[in-house]
Amino acid sequence: MTTTRAETGGECLAVERVSDIHEFERLRTEWDELLEASAVNCLFLTWEWLYTWWKHLRANRKLWILTVRREGKLTGLAPLALRPPSLMRSHPLPVLEFLGSGFAGSDYLDFIIRRGCEPESLRALAGKLAPELLMIELSQLKRGASLAERAIPIFAAKGWRASPSVSNVCPFISLEGHSWESYLEQLGSEHRYNIRRKLRRMEKEFDAQFEEIKTEGPLGPALEEVVRLHHLRWDARGGSDAFHTSELLAFHEEFAQIALSRGWLRLYLLRLDGAPAAGVYGFLYRRVFYFYQSGFDPAYSKNSVGLAAIGLSIKSAIAEGALEYDFLHGGEEYKSRWSRQSRDLLKLELYPPRARGWLYRSSLEIGRASRAVARRVLPQTVVNRLTVKAHRSSRR
Repeated sequence: MTTTRAETGGECLAVERVSDIHEFERLRTEWDELLEASAVNCLFLTWEWLYTWWKHLRANRKLWILTVRREGKLTGLAPLALRPPSLMRSHPLPVLEFLGSGFAGSDYLDFIIRRGCEPESLRALAGKLAPELLMIELSQLKRGASLAERAIPIFAAKGWRASPSVSNVCPFISLEGHSWESYLEQLGSEHRYNIRRKLRRMEKEFDAQFEEIKTEGPLGPALEEVVRLHHLRWDARGGSDAFHTSELLAFHEEFAQIALSRGWLRLYLLRLDGAPAAGVYGFLYRRVFYFYQSGFDPAYSKNSVGLAAIGLSIKSAIAEGALEYDFLHGGEEYKSRWSRQSRDLLKLELYPPRARGWLYRSSLEIGRASRAVARRVLPQTVVNRLTVKAHRSSRR
């Protein structure tokens, strides 16, 4: 652990770099308390999610967590990891990024700072990072509500150049004050009618059971079933990078156990005459339902089992008193049938004030332009397969 003293408005804050997994482990209690006291509390910033990610998905990154303390008390935390340079991937500089980046599907990543301590903690973090010759790439930020955005002018004053861009969208449903029936009434008439008709027909034609996994015994087989159903759905469309490696599967197997013990896990299977037809893998954290993944057996497509499973998970979230149902990143058409609101995700790239920083930016822009040309000239099915392959390669 390395410690730096930062003067911010007359106060002396200690900034420490945590680079050892055992130090990461020891942060757990303080991390939980800080997250609870912050304005960015969400599932994907919990110690449990990010520590499990580090165990299974760190690849060749180095731990680079920064902590900010005032008189020994934790006031801020930057959950970061350092990715090494790679000339083959047009990355001539090391890259600092959030823990949880890549295939884990972590949304709303951010700095974690105690309410009321944001300005001085951000200045202390930027002061620690500014002398480094590296690039900072902060992804999956909640646009307009992230602490990382507030650090842009601090870095700019130190000669860094910021390049923010909208990277994705998260559709969501505001459930506050709604019953299942009142929620349905706000949907389009065609979709509302279709939901009711499909659910009635399914219950008439099958012994339909919407099963929630609540105990440890059936958890492993049920998660395997949802993964199988997910691949059944996506294999014909070029594949999915949600569960495509043994490391990802190990991550989800461990985190699902943790989430079950914390009361966060919401894992559902829709069975028709006893056979698994569709599944939903999600979490309920601080009255927000996070729709993480789903899948269905195409053999039951005519029964709209995917639609039914999502609808029943929304109904269950309402019954549990959830205030929001978050579909997380991805602007897929089916999500817009259920939701009327969305929020943007931001990617923030920060380039150091040296010549190599500008060269780095140029190399990234050339690579992006080449990919854009490929998307225009290649058939969509080929682009889908190449995109999945490129994402897998770039996140190893």
